[in-house]
Amino acid sequence: MGRAYLSLGSNLEPQRHLRAALDELRARFGAIDVSPAYRSRAVGFEGSDFVNLAVALETELEPEPLNDWLHALEDRHGRRRDVPRYSDRTLDVDIVLYDQYVLDGPGHLQIPRKELRHAFVLKPLVDIAPDLRHPLDGRSMAELWAAFPHDSEPLELLSL
Repeated sequence: MGRAYLSLGSNLEPQRHLRAALDELRARFGAIDVSPAYRSRAVGFEGSDFVNLAVALETELEPEPLNDWLHALEDRHGRRRDVPRYSDRTLDVDIVLYDQYVLDGPGHLQIPRKELRHAFVLKPLVDIAPDLRHPLDGRSMAELWAAFPHDSEPLELLSL
């Protein structure tokens, strides 16, 4: 069994899509840890604000099959892959960290995710795993968040 940390985001009907994704994650993986949700501006393109949260789960799947399962989850919720990569989306689910793996694989699989340098990924992870250590940097999520320039990417806490 491995421990995976996921980032979930949506800017098209986010409450509906994120709640449905959490339901499917629970149905497939059992108990999951879920962070609070945060609203933030779109990064990399002009679009509606995103709602993001983090999930930690235990899984028997290795990173590649887990990533495939998560892509199928996105697809079931209307994720379009025929549009530019940085665009509005119903559901975006990425593996941010998985045990101490460091890898680049197919299907945009990257562990640790480079997006960990953004508040919308880092802060939700801090909420559920403050002592988790970055496999390359060595600092904990709490230490990374303490060093983060919070004003550069404001977040608004939401209730999902």
